[in-house]
Amino acid sequence: MRGKTGRGGSGGCGSAVRLAGPVPGALAHRYAALPPPLEVALAALRLEALLGDPRDAANPYGLPALAAASAGSAASAGSASAGSAGSAGEGRAGRVVPLLAAAGLGQVRAADQRVRALRPLLRRDLALGHAAGMSGGSGTPPAARARGQVAESSPVPAVLLGPAALVAAAGSVLRHAALTVAGRGGGEPALRQWQPVLAAAFADLLACESLTCVALRRPAGPGAGLLGAVAGYVVPTVLADVLAQLGLVLAECGHGPAGTGGRMLAKLTRDLPLAGVDAAGAAHWQDRLARALPALAAEEPRAPHRGPAPALFRLTDPPAPTPAAVGEQGEGYIPDGHEPGRCAPGRPHPDGHGPGGDESGGDGPGGDSVVLSGLLRAGAVRADGADADCAALGAVARRLLTEQRALRRPCRTAGADPGAPAARALADRQALLWLAAAVLGVREAADEGRGLFLGGTHWVLLALSGIAGRLGVPLPGPVPDPRAPVWAELAGRVRHGVDCDVYATRLLW
Repeated sequence: MRGKTGRGGSGGCGSAVRLAGPVPGALAHRYAALPPPLEVALAALRLEALLGDPRDAANPYGLPALAAASAGSAASAGSASAGSAGSAGEGRAGRVVPLLAAAGLGQVRAADQRVRALRPLLRRDLALGHAAGMSGGSGTPPAARARGQVAESSPVPAVLLGPAALVAAAGSVLRHAALTVAGRGGGEPALRQWQPVLAAAFADLLACESLTCVALRRPAGPGAGLLGAVAGYVVPTVLADVLAQLGLVLAECGHGPAGTGGRMLAKLTRDLPLAGVDAAGAAHWQDRLARALPALAAEEPRAPHRGPAPALFRLTDPPAPTPAAVGEQGEGYIPDGHEPGRCAPGRPHPDGHGPGGDESGGDGPGGDSVVLSGLLRAGAVRADGADADCAALGAVARRLLTEQRALRRPCRTAGADPGAPAARALADRQALLWLAAAVLGVREAADEGRGLFLGGTHWVLLALSGIAGRLGVPLPGPVPDPRAPVWAELAGRVRHGVDCDVYATRLLW
């Protein structure tokens, strides 16, 4: 896919782009291991071509120019408020919106597919991509809109655009670090010590994107706010650790603040508040989760999920249609146990399903928590003893399921003081367990005998081991070390121009 378009010099111009290469029917399948609809692949390719070569210093949308603009804005703003900085970002976004229109992004209305089409911009600039994705809304600063208000012209929920943008931008930094280690590791053996670190960062990134993609596929409506709140808290929290590790690797590889990788990381860090994915943004959603814990704890299923993975987790399937009437709750809604018409815990709904436990992910209050908990239970019982990796994955899932059961009783009483440190700690632990469940669901859905990396056990075992470490839960006995095969996948991707995303998208540049 690389080199299949005219380079266009500095790029960033509004001229027509002619894409050569495979016939349209094969284009989407060559675009990614998990192919999008053809119109999405074409929109993403057009946008990436219009943005130009990211390494070109003369390109206004290249990484050198974007990093310099961000540093200049930060220096000139001084102690300016986030609101004024956000206004400046929106002004820059206004100049890139015509490129989005020319690429055809307006024709992509599904939230998860809009993010895929927008990813070429999100990879380059967190703040610019976030502001462009929110274009058309009110004059509310992006950081404020990211905490619950939606731009009317954007199909992407505001709470999820920030995490999606952060995942894409962090992937660019990871790719730069991995390319350095993979390229110089043969001649500099000391750099090989960072391969396991980058493998773990890759698994964490895939875990965060899995959760975000599932949340993006959730139809807007009552109960849809749980996945958004979990992503709004977990993604910036986990990726803060990942970015710290990447900073260490880059520094040890000689790419400090003055190097390209160091400038990319510094720019991303400065942009976090503008996208609502800094510590303050994460704390906002942690508080929302803490308040919802009693109602959500009452929804835990009594049996593991059975049958194929729910539609939310099948990332190549069309997402469920958005209900015609969303209601007053909006996309920031999280059940608190007092919704009109709410069924009592443990009582079936009139249609025969458990509370919110329908196949699409649950359309009742708290339904998403039922599906996620059921997937965690399923992961704990679906171990294949003939395969050491699958058996280890099942053992780790059982250990995490034990932790979730231990949280049930304290979560039921957490609502008495949701702002207390104990309640916030419970929200942190429960959110990490939901992240693990989302990872298991995405892996199960991708495991269809096609040999996809996403459907394998290595990255999931590494991601779940990382979650267990964050929880302080010891791993069950000797667990196979999956870091070597995960690093091999990452190194192969960066050498062959493939993104670090769940879809294994081929890069144009």
